[in-house]
Amino acid sequence: MICFALYSATHAMQQAYRPLLEPLGITYPQYLVLSVLWSATDPLTVSAVGGALHLDSSTITPLLKRLEGAGLVTRRRDPQDERKVHVSLTDTGRALELHAAHIPACIFEKTGLDVGALENLHKDVLRLNETLRASSTSLSGAGGQNASGQETPI
Repeated sequence: MICFALYSATHAMQQAYRPLLEPLGITYPQYLVLSVLWSATDPLTVSAVGGALHLDSSTITPLLKRLEGAGLVTRRRDPQDERKVHVSLTDTGRALELHAAHIPACIFEKTGLDVGALENLHKDVLRLNETLRASSTSLSGAGGQNASGQETPI
């Protein structure tokens, strides 16, 4: 089943990150949030961070609160629109990027894949993600069978 293979690979990937992130004092979800902020040139709204990670604000907000408590980010309400909260890296949060710079290379090595294979896998997974998100309503009625009525390995 492709769903189990993806779930299992995701779990294994998170486990591969754990020993690299522990010395930095952050978790894998916090690393993902920080990665989004590190790649931004300006502060981002909570919804922009959530959109980049495909997570809703009820999931992002507790992560941001913990990162703020650790002194890595600040959150500020937009004075023009109180509903918007802008997230910025602190100097400590920005400096952490340098301490985490080795992580992508370590993960690449742990995959055991060459650059071409990893790039192809990345493209395939992104395409799968986009396709599933775009067709989520039509998949719910498919009942696990393909167009010819045969059982499909999903």
